[in-house]
Amino acid sequence: VQLQASGGGLVQAGESLRLSCTTSATGFSINLWAWHRQAPGKQRELIAHFTDRASASYIDSVKGRFTISKDINKKMVYLQMNDLKPEDTAVYYCNTVRAIFPWGQGTLVTVSS
Repeated sequence: VQLQASGGGLVQAGESLRLSCTTSATGFSINLWAWHRQAPGKQRELIAHFTDRASASYIDSVKGRFTISKDINKKMVYLQMNDLKPEDTAVYYCNTVRAIFPWGQGTLVTVSS
């Protein structure tokens, strides 16, 4: 199984980015997918995931700024990140909520102040 996250980059505080995730995994509901991130010197953390067809869950620090979405037909998962802050600087990964697949390379998001 390959997990491919993309869309990262260097932005200034307050700007936006949209991350995309594609996977070769089959047989899994797209609702099981999630976004994780690992900031420099910190452990990887789950930041956003779907809870049911119409809802999602976020950690407090990104709530109201980040939005997870999906395209079922394309088997893609997205993370719209608005009002980015320097503390959002991290490598972002997609995986299932329980991270059952090997981690892909992730995509680096760097937010300058």
